[in-house]
Amino acid sequence: MRVTNGPASRDRRKKMIKAASGYRGRRSKLYRYASDAVDHGRVYAYRDRRNKKRTFRRLWQVRINAAARAAGMTYSRFMEGIKAANIDLDRKVLADIAAQDSATFQNLVEKAQSALQAKAAFKF
Repeated sequence: MRVTNGPASRDRRKKMIKAASGYRGRRSKLYRYASDAVDHGRVYAYRDRRNKKRTFRRLWQVRINAAARAAGMTYSRFMEGIKAANIDLDRKVLADIAAQDSATFQNLVEKAQSALQAKAAFKF
């Protein structure tokens, strides 16, 4: 008797059609087109999981820069001062503080400025 592997093939195709549910037209109904659409979608999802990290980092930098400039300092000098002061806050947290709590951010700016001055005095 010839073995066709029919149940496994059908299950595999049903799984692909189910993954394509919600797609428009034949992309959600026919295996050939659903397979292409799902594969393409997974490629985009993989790529954009990385792009999302990039995008959020840029957003955090913009927010920190705006708050730092309002406090009379540039982003790069602020970040240099934060590192010199050994303050271990990432950009996500710093951006949230900048947006939500300006008094705390002003305190961080002052600590960054004093750390920069100490760093400059230490060089000479």
